[in-house]
Amino acid sequence: MPTQQRLPVTDTDFERRWVEALNRGDIAVADETFAPDCVIHITGSPDPNLSVEGFKQMVGGLLAAFPDLHFTIEDQIVTGDKVCTRWTAEGTNTGMFGEVPPTGRPVHVDGLILDRVENGRVVERWEQWDQSAMMRQLGLL
Repeated sequence: MPTQQRLPVTDTDFERRWVEALNRGDIAVADETFAPDCVIHITGSPDPNLSVEGFKQMVGGLLAAFPDLHFTIEDQIVTGDKVCTRWTAEGTNTGMFGEVPPTGRPVHVDGLILDRVENGRVVERWEQWDQSAMMRQLGLL
């Protein structure tokens, strides 16, 4: 069976559009950013292999808990069909965080993403972010 040729990424606008949408609280842009069958692997998540719909639910819950959450792309590296993004986010916990009532505390979170991209859409994502630091900042650890 011949190997499928993977084309290099020439445009990282998909990530900028996704982050701008998150900063507006708009998770619907996920449908433009991610391929319908994309798998999103998130280290430390109760379900570490999310569908786009599962990812939208997780992110929607996070934005409900931190309505002022603001993401910033700090660095990006592109090689072949992969895009690596280092990001930070800051916000204040003023909404329910799962079953935990709002703490009113601010958080600063760092994370890394490795996306495999085809035709301008993410087809697979691996994401890690410092969940324990966020829990400590909220006084939950």
